[in-house]
Amino acid sequence: MLRAYLVILVVIGVAASLISGRTPAPTGHAEGDVHIVSASAEAREPEAAQVQSAAMLDGSVQLQRQPNGHFYADVEINGTPITMLVDTGATGIALSREDARKAGIATSIGMNDVVGQGADGSVHGEYVSVDRMRLGSASVENMSAMVLNSGAQSLLGQQFLQKFASVEIHGDTMTLR
Repeated sequence: MLRAYLVILVVIGVAASLISGRTPAPTGHAEGDVHIVSASAEAREPEAAQVQSAAMLDGSVQLQRQPNGHFYADVEINGTPITMLVDTGATGIALSREDARKAGIATSIGMNDVVGQGADGSVHGEYVSVDRMRLGSASVENMSAMVLNSGAQSLLGQQFLQKFASVEIHGDTMTLR
């Protein structure tokens, strides 16, 4: 039952991300820095995105709300920065097929396993294990996640966010401590 709840939350998050029509793209940055991506209403291509450093105070990470209303963070997955939608309503971690590939996570070609049910029917994907994930001072090894067969936006849910002592939103700033 818990797995079904997780899948439903991930599907809702992916659908919300796709409906918003904006997917920030990661860009290169120095190791240890946390970045967020800001895309203008007209610009959706990676080269049009502007990257801003998020403030890190005493191990905390601050993220700014983006024009589409969401918070994004570059999470280091297996040493590769992946821009993820911070989804406080999602239980788990969901990776797009492309982000999984970038991070060196192997998946099957078809990814025909049903990992949940969405408004349009079955959601296909694959359960995987992520070797290493890091955001700011929070780091984990062997984190379970899902790679979705469709959808371009990866989601960062409570499974990772719980590594922080608190997640707070004040106005347009999310602070992870």
